[in-house]
Amino acid sequence: MSDLPSAEELFARLGLEPHPEGGYYREMYRSSVTIPVAGLAPGSAGTRAAGTAIYFLLRQGEKSRLHRLRFDEIWHFYLGGPLRLVSIFPTGLAESFTIGRDLAAGQELLRVVPAGCWFGAYPLPESPYSLVGCTVAPGFAFEDFELGERDELVACFPHLRDLVVELT
Repeated sequence: MSDLPSAEELFARLGLEPHPEGGYYREMYRSSVTIPVAGLAPGSAGTRAAGTAIYFLLRQGEKSRLHRLRFDEIWHFYLGGPLRLVSIFPTGLAESFTIGRDLAAGQELLRVVPAGCWFGAYPLPESPYSLVGCTVAPGFAFEDFELGERDELVACFPHLRDLVVELT
């Protein structure tokens, strides 16, 4: 990985800023096509872009805290080391995936997190950082984003207490 740019170089080159869930991001695409509220999930307010895409970077020791979105989010691996992506479904089932470039080791280049799932992520120990892309359709809006509260999530998923504590 020595030929890769450092996280600090990526901050400068990509113009990354702190994200409320943890990590750093920059929106790179927002569709000019809009979807009216009638075409969105119940509870949505206002129109949405048809799609959005961001760069998202986590350095070693950082995490994307548990959060959920009203719409599906697709994670794409770009640079750095592998990242663990954890999803908690409304049923209480938890799944963990490794996003990275080593397909022979079972890593995945892309993973979809379904709407309504709680999810978070962190770089694996061998990763100085993980740079991924996140695509949301209909497009991301902070009104569709909910950051998880530890006590509430532990109450909902007591069997996942350790996981919730780790990612909140």
